[in-house]
Amino acid sequence: MNRRQLLRASVAVSTATILPLAAAAEPTPAPAPADVQFGPSYVRDLARSLASKPFEPPDEKLPDALKDLNYDQYRSIRFLPEHALWRGEKLPFEAQFFHRGFFYKNRVDLYEVTNGRAVPIRYRRDDFSFGQGIPQWPDVDLGFAGFRIHAPISTSDYYDEVCVFLGASYFRAVAKGETYGLSARGLSIDTGETKGEEFPLFKAFWLKKPEPNATSIVVHALLDSKSAAASYRFTIRPGETTVFDVEMSLYPRVDLEHSGLAPMTSMFFFGPNDRKDFDDFRPAVHDSDGLSIYNGKGEQLWRPLNNPRDLQVSTFADLNPRGFGLMQREKNFFAYQDIESRFERRPSLWVEPIGDWGEGSVVLFEIPTKEEIHDNIAAFWRPKQLVAAKTEHNFTYRLHWGPDAPKSDSLARFTRTGIGSRGDDSKLFVLELLGDKLKSVDPKSIKGVVSAEKSEITNVVTQPNPETGGWRLSFQCSVKNQQPIELRAFLVQNDAPISEVWIYRWTP
Repeated sequence: MNRRQLLRASVAVSTATILPLAAAAEPTPAPAPADVQFGPSYVRDLARSLASKPFEPPDEKLPDALKDLNYDQYRSIRFLPEHALWRGEKLPFEAQFFHRGFFYKNRVDLYEVTNGRAVPIRYRRDDFSFGQGIPQWPDVDLGFAGFRIHAPISTSDYYDEVCVFLGASYFRAVAKGETYGLSARGLSIDTGETKGEEFPLFKAFWLKKPEPNATSIVVHALLDSKSAAASYRFTIRPGETTVFDVEMSLYPRVDLEHSGLAPMTSMFFFGPNDRKDFDDFRPAVHDSDGLSIYNGKGEQLWRPLNNPRDLQVSTFADLNPRGFGLMQREKNFFAYQDIESRFERRPSLWVEPIGDWGEGSVVLFEIPTKEEIHDNIAAFWRPKQLVAAKTEHNFTYRLHWGPDAPKSDSLARFTRTGIGSRGDDSKLFVLELLGDKLKSVDPKSIKGVVSAEKSEITNVVTQPNPETGGWRLSFQCSVKNQQPIELRAFLVQNDAPISEVWIYRWTP
């Protein structure tokens, strides 16, 4: 399975919220025995032990009746909500499970942790409903494909879907009033390398039973792949912004030269900066519209996304980054005009490193796509030094799923990038900004600073935008050489920066 097949299946699951999957054949020994003592280091010890042994491929065996389910059959298998874990116990969280099958053949073992002991959650056929045309199979313990967490976010009497862990090491979450969009991953290995990408897998989870008045739930995870094993502790707090506190311990089997920490994947099909070749009634289609970076020097960067004609890789070197993420800043329905997909309700995802991560780079991949069902954007932190084999590497970070990144100061932010032609040799760039400081500034004190590598910038204009309450910065850029151009722009007030820095790669 390649990246796009897996993500396409994930998109299908998101559109049908309750669609668990299909089943597995012979039970595989779980990574932990039944009913064991569970302590803080339990999963770390499992990961460390796993990494000391040769990698064993995941269990993908399925009964004959489930090996070749088509998409519609797969959709028809649904978990029964009344059978949710902790249903009827008046607890603030519930869990529902995904059936194995279709693209999700790997067995995932689940455990409930109560009073310091871990007990397996057994697969039961009666927990699912099955559509017509799906043959029966022996009633054996098939394990699961993944799970989702529900909690009351919008109202106190309804359990909204908060997050889902499903497929390889992918997971996604929403905040109040949002719908699923981009995904996070546990770990990326060799993304974009010619030898092919390696997809680590979550093979087991431990769900800690919440207290009656808890505002968070703890989930432990065990990850494995050919090159590494890892343990995770997720503390999940739903709300106006849903926050994951992540504690990761990584145990490489081999030296990891091209690892990606806190990776995320999203979709950018087209927008006002990139509408070439798109005949569509909608003005824009994307789950994320830009990459935001708050680097170790205190500089805030905004990089609008593209759907390029050729693969584009951008690297932003840094020391101890303060944060980065794929944002969905455009929240106006009329920017999309899609009453089904509701792109204005898709979350942004911000990574906040806890502690020093040292030298490395935020890496952005933009992959050409001709269909919106493909996730074609990837971003992550890549350490400068290889992650050495046979050692332990610990990383702690916080994931913010919500309408925006946590605001660090009052710098104005870029909210829209529009690009149009001015003949064959020039492009007009129109950038919109919003920010509290811009509402009361003297227009005579504001100036736009624009630069470009290997190109000429002309007609730089800054002016208030009375319709948005913000400002507009526009300029023309020569493109007569038809070569990629790196651009940089920001606003200053009396020579002091008053906005974040807009950075962009224009490609012919």
